[in-house]
Formats: sequence, C-alpha cells, structure tokens
Amino acid sequence: MNYQWYPGHMTKAVRMMKENIGLVDMIVEITDARIPVSSRNPDIDELGKGKQRLIILNKADLSDPEKNAQWVEYYRSQGYMASLLDSRTSKDMGKIKKLMEETCADKIARDKARGIVNRPIRAMVAGIPNVGKSTFINHLTGKAAAKTGNKPGVTKGKQWIMLGKTLQLLDTPGILWPKFEDQTVGAHLAMIGSMNDDNIDSGELAIDLIKELESDYSDVVFKTYNITDDDVESAIEEEHLMTSYSGMLCAVAKSRNLLLPGARPDYMRAANLILDDFRAGRLGRITLENAPMQ
Repeated sequence: MNYQWYPGHMTKAVRMMKENIGLVDMIVEITDARIPVSSRNPDIDELGKGKQRLIILNKADLSDPEKNAQWVEYYRSQGYMASLLDSRTSKDMGKIKKLMEETCADKIARDKARGIVNRPIRAMVAGIPNVGKSTFINHLTGKAAAKTGNKPGVTKGKQWIMLGKTLQLLDTPGILWPKFEDQTVGAHLAMIGSMNDDNIDSGELAIDLIKELESDYSDVVFKTYNITDDDVESAIEEEHLMTSYSGMLCAVAKSRNLLLPGARPDYMRAANLILDDFRAGRLGRITLENAPMQ
C-alpha cells in the first residue's frame, strides 16, 4: 500500500511556521517515542537551522524502556537536547522547563551581557500530527491552553501561549511532508495514527504492523489475544488464506468473537482491533525503530 497524506492546510502551516521562525529562540520538537525516526519531519530540521533544539520523545510510557534510553543517548550524541515524556501526566514538566532554559543558556547570557534581563524564552512547539503537541503544552502550562484530540489535524493555526513571565510558546499545526521516500516511514506514521484512517486500508496496515513486530516482539499478538500457531494454521485452512499474517487476523477475530454471519471471522474488525490496541499500548510497550549503533 502507498502511504501518503498531505492535506492542503499543511502547506499553509509550513508557510506560517517559516514566517514566524524569526520570532523564536528555539524549537521544541515533539516526536513519538515508538517511532523516533519516522515521527521527525525533515522540514523541521531545515526550518530550525540556527535555532536551539530540544527533542521530546513523547508517549514514552507506550514505548520500550530500554530503547527509550538508547534513543535519548543517541540524540544527545548528535548535539541535541533530548528528553523522554510520559504522555499521561505532567510530572516531568519541571524537568522539561529546566531543559528549555539550559537549551537557551547561551542566548540568555548574551542578552544579559547586552543589558537585556527577564526577556522570556520564545519557543516554537512543532511536530507531526497526533504526537501530543497540544497535550504537552497543556501539561506545561497547567491548563487547557491548546486544543487536543486523538485524531490528526486538531490544531489548525498558530497560537501564542504565555507561561508565566519566563516562557512564551508558539503552538503550530502538525505537519507531514509531501512525499515519503521510504514507505516504511509512511506505514509507521499510519500505525500510530498520524495519518487519516479514512485513507488507509486497515487490513494491510495491521499486517504491516504484525510484520514489524516479528523482529523484537514476535509473541505479543499471540499472548494478547490468546492464540496459537495451531489456531493460525486452522484459520488458513478453513478460510483458504494465502499467508500466515491473514491467518493471524482471522485467529484473532475468532478469539475475540468478532464474527460475520455464518460464524466467519471478521478480518477487518480484527485488523482495527490490533491497530487500536497498539496505539493504546495494550500490546505492551513497543518501539518499532532502533537507535543507530554508537
């Protein structure tokens, strides 16, 4: 399947970010810790040249703890400030605020040398759709300052948000890029819900996810849905299927009583169930991408 989704408002959003980049001291890039590479928009790297950078690996409560540590170490080795963030709570926000100040320490020192004191840090919060930018801002400010939602595209325009006298945040819409050179990137974005599900074949996407899980998490589908290899083989034979992946979906459907008339397994409902469970963390803490070896 060809994974692409670039609605018209994203072109406008990129233009708006370019127009406002000169107003900020730093970019806080929110990424998804389950796909640390695929959830980084290369346009933001281009946009952020010359600006201080902080990479937040959000939804770290849903991702693999061991791989979380490896990714933070990797980004720091590349010269970025980087931090993990639990998407459910605001307990890490004091640490994040301190990191933002450390990221802009040189800028603050230059201001003081020029006699400029108490000037607030201005930070652009950027990232792809549905990685939790608005939730991050609301946790940071301690109030519902930004709109949130569990579908991509909730934030449509820019909004400045004051955080006391020391910090100003520019919230921006989630932006993808016009073409994915590597379709694995598109598949990963679809898996976490950063693309419009209406444009995705959930059956194919669920199979792509199962294939991704084979390397490091090969047993999670079997354990989560209480199915066995024999159940898969039986489904393949009964439904005249071509692959074991289709057999797994049908076995999951039978296990969860997702049935069509005639007691046939509902393949698509099983696919949607697996995708929903992955996105919600019910398959366990999973990271689909490994940090480069140091």
